Amino acid sequence: MILASLALSLPALSGCSSSWFCQDTTAERGEAGRKVQVVDTDGQTLGVTVEVVGWRLTPHPQVPADGDKVHFDYRFDGTGEPRGPVVDACAVDQDRVALRCTTVDAAGAWPEPDGTRTGDDWLGVDHPRRVAAVLFLPNDQSYDRPSCATDPKDGGGKHPPKSASTGDQL
Repeated sequence: MILASLALSLPALSGCSSSWFCQDTTAERGEAGRKVQVVDTDGQTLGVTVEVVGWRLTPHPQVPADGDKVHFDYRFDGTGEPRGPVVDACAVDQDRVALRCTTVDAAGAWPEPDGTRTGDDWLGVDHPRRVAAVLFLPNDQSYDRPSCATDPKDGGGKHPPKSASTGDQL
């Protein structure tokens, strides 16, 4: 009898039935801004800021016939290494509704002598004249652990919020 109950409890302790304990949660989306402190899935700051240094409407030099695009410059401060966070950047209208979004990776920015990393990117929007600002969301999108559905034994935990997309209110 003791051996039978021990045999039944070992799989539960070893993780074979850990799908009962596997839980997926999603972090809350942080407040978008021109300059934000990047946060992890627990809302803790990473010591990194990202800022929209400037933006303008101009044709992309490789496809000028497509008309104006949003060209924006950004700066990461505090990354400390080539790898770094990945955050969403969105062109928004005057009501802070996303017109187009993209992810920006600190690793894709150029290192500067002062330790910052700078870069630029382009956003194609349907109505460029409606763009009122380019904003960053503070949530680091670089780490997304396996979900319970894909790995019920070791998956689960907190995931970054869904990336921002066209039409989202920021």
